[in-house]
Order: sequence, then structure tokens, then C-alpha cells
Amino acid sequence: METKYDIQSILKFLPHRYPFILIDRVLELIPGDRIVALKNVTINEPYFQGHFPAFAVMPGVLIIEAMAQAGGVLYLDSQPEEKRGTLVYFMGMDKVKFRKPVVPGDQIVFEVTLLRQRLKAIKMAGTAKVEDKIVAEAELMAAFGE
Repeated sequence: METKYDIQSILKFLPHRYPFILIDRVLELIPGDRIVALKNVTINEPYFQGHFPAFAVMPGVLIIEAMAQAGGVLYLDSQPEEKRGTLVYFMGMDKVKFRKPVVPGDQIVFEVTLLRQRLKAIKMAGTAKVEDKIVAEAELMAAFGE
């Protein structure tokens, strides 16, 4: 079943809050399979004050963090209701590539697919796109627990 979430629903899944909640909307979610999430990049983001004042570029590490947050929503939505409060910890990344800078005014669309799920960990593959062009991609690992 395909699901969509607004920011209020996302906040029920993730413990992150401003300024570190990095996805604004879930456009599509198929539990146990994939998620498509959106981030609106604005000049009001606090990191643009220092990265870089003369040419604002979203830090790559935050693009990957946003991708991981989308993956966290995918994982938690795929769990029974009683497990949805579980914390998900980012534990690794492989095959990370940055292809193009992300600047204020861009909308990033994250597509994250669940590759493997073990007892205490998951592996996901994700892309970040602006105007249908890949700006970043990675394989992400996360652990979950209490």
C-alpha cells in the first residue's frame, strides 16, 4: 500500500527536531520496500550562514543525513505499531557519491530502497535528485534498538 506523510506525521516517526529534521514530506511509501521523500532547500537553513556565505551550498553530509532520515521513516513505518518508537542509529555508509551542488531554491527528492534487514540492522540504497538529476547517492546502514 502506498502512503504519504506531511511534516506532522514525519515528526511522529523521527526524534529529530529543528534545525535537524531534514525531510519535509513523504510523497510515497511502500512498507518494507521503498520511500520517496522531499526536502525544500531554503536560504533560511542555518548552515548556509557558514557554508558558504558567498555561494550557499548544502553540505553533502546533510544530504546523506536527510537520505538516512527518509530511510528511518521507511523502516519505522514497516514495523508493528509497538516498535515505531524505536530509535534508529546511522552506523555506516558505502558507495557515497556527490554529483552536483545543492543550493537554496532546490527541491531534493530522496528515493530510498530497503536492501536487507537483519535482527538489529538494515541496509538501504538511496539517491537524491534535483529536477530528476542525481545529486548524491549512497548505501546506508543503520542499527535500531532501545
